[in-house]
Amino acid sequence: MSQFATPLLALTLLVASGTPAAAPIEPRTPLLERAGRGGAKGAPTQAPAALHRDGVAPIVDNERVTVWDITWTKGAPSPLPRRNDDYVVLFLTNGRMKLTRPDGGSVTVPTGVGDVVFQPKGTIKTEENVSDEPVRARVIALHDHYVAPLKNSSGYPKAFPRPGSRKLLDNARVVVWDYAFTSSPSPMHFHDKDVVVTYMEDGALASTTPDGQSQTNEITFGLTKFNARNRTHTEQLVRGKARIVAVELK
Repeated sequence: MSQFATPLLALTLLVASGTPAAAPIEPRTPLLERAGRGGAKGAPTQAPAALHRDGVAPIVDNERVTVWDITWTKGAPSPLPRRNDDYVVLFLTNGRMKLTRPDGGSVTVPTGVGDVVFQPKGTIKTEENVSDEPVRARVIALHDHYVAPLKNSSGYPKAFPRPGSRKLLDNARVVVWDYAFTSSPSPMHFHDKDVVVTYMEDGALASTTPDGQSQTNEITFGLTKFNARNRTHTEQLVRGKARIVAVELK
């Protein structure tokens, strides 16, 4: 289970383990809960209205998720959005954000590279970057299109947990992992869940299937991919560095 620290980016109650529940906003409700620091094919879905604004661009859109590349610039607060999805926020830069409730209460909090936040649906808030530099993040909207994990009959362990992995967050919608690759191959593993992966370093990874087929993939900081379940492979660092934040969808 993740260890939650100081308030970070939420106006609704965050249930650290178990079913995330949207709750009425109370004066003492934390503005933000920090989950941790980490350093498919499907019909298109309509983007949440809250994310149709300057500094936002969708990079993945399918039945399960919409992933946004969002940038907050100083002095440009967002409107008071009412989001229709649960979502996960992965910060790609350091900065400070001012979060304001509809009742006018606000707090200014730090954000760091690799910080992960879960936000239940039903949130109403404004968010404003009060840093001199832009604050950038991946915002993963979790649609209400559930796909059960596959039964693992591959003979190999599941993708996570694996040696060296660190769990950042675990609730009814997602489990989030931080993992750094090395020059030694990761254990051969089976992906039973769909996963959104964001790379946190620049480098190259070799992916090899049980039958020996291998492919080298170039990766860059901030690259985000949606990978469908039902894959078996091992991965090995061949150049540079490779660290991921993996959001497995339940």
